Amino acid sequence: MERFEVGMLAKSKAGHDKEAVYVVIDLDDSYVYLADGKIRTFEKPKKKKYKHIQIIRKMNKDIPVTDNVAIKRILKLYNREEA
Repeated sequence: MERFEVGMLAKSKAGHDKEAVYVVIDLDDSYVYLADGKIRTFEKPKKKKYKHIQIIRKMNKDIPVTDNVAIKRILKLYNREEA
């Protein structure tokens, strides 16, 4: 299994949100908690099993994952680089 950390970007591999990009905000033994800052906020993250997500890459530690604004900023920077 891949090594997951808070702040990484992850893409959903299964479910109605397939191909959606999220930021990892929390982890436990069975699940990873994801947020996009808009629909899935920091306060109400999406819960997915590890096997249903794919890590895209590690994010830099310049932007700490503390709130929805930071999550939106991380995803905006990622989308800008991908374009």
